[in-house]
Amino acid sequence: MPTKQAANHFPYILMIGAVWGFTEAALGAGLRTCASFVSGSIMTAAALFFIATAWVLTRRVITLVLVVAVVSLMKMFDAVLLSLPFKHGAVANPIFAFWTEVGAFLMIIAVMKTAFSQRRTGQAVLGGLAALLAVNMFPLVKYATGIPACVVPGTSYPLSLYYAPLSIGLSLFTVPLGFWAGEKLLNAALKHEALVRARAFRYVASPATLIICLLIIVILRLAK
Repeated sequence: MPTKQAANHFPYILMIGAVWGFTEAALGAGLRTCASFVSGSIMTAAALFFIATAWVLTRRVITLVLVVAVVSLMKMFDAVLLSLPFKHGAVANPIFAFWTEVGAFLMIIAVMKTAFSQRRTGQAVLGGLAALLAVNMFPLVKYATGIPACVVPGTSYPLSLYYAPLSIGLSLFTVPLGFWAGEKLLNAALKHEALVRARAFRYVASPATLIICLLIIVILRLAK
């Protein structure tokens, strides 16, 4: 049943992944090396927004796996445009970050009481704790990709930890906002169930969103 439920909402899952991937490319601004100072922290908070939005649709792990798969593929597409190998710090490390952010979100929500996580206050706490866990997990990237995390210039201190307060502070707002956006999407899906199940939506509107986001990324890269 979880797989069937995720399939029913796949058009929305694809859209969320596409917009997240576009946001990642836009915020990254074509970085070829390390994240510039606070950009990584902003991306963490933005990622948790999209993760929370997707989670509300089905509350299944498979949903988040699919969303991260979409954004990871878009990151690799962007790498091709930038003539970067997939095993590059500006490609492999962000993809690792996507998975750690999802993992952190799932771990925190697994131990949080359901009633508390349904309140905006609880969702803010979820966001802050997920961001805290994610930024502390990220320095492990060197064991996954072989590429060390970016550090504060002149030190060996990871940027993710140095700007952790910013990630946490922003996530206190982006995660509740993500839950709100997910609820709006879910209500729209239930209200227009026939439209969501229609082939025109599944095979036109949803893929069109992905294609448009990819085209915008291409334009951004060509304009550099």
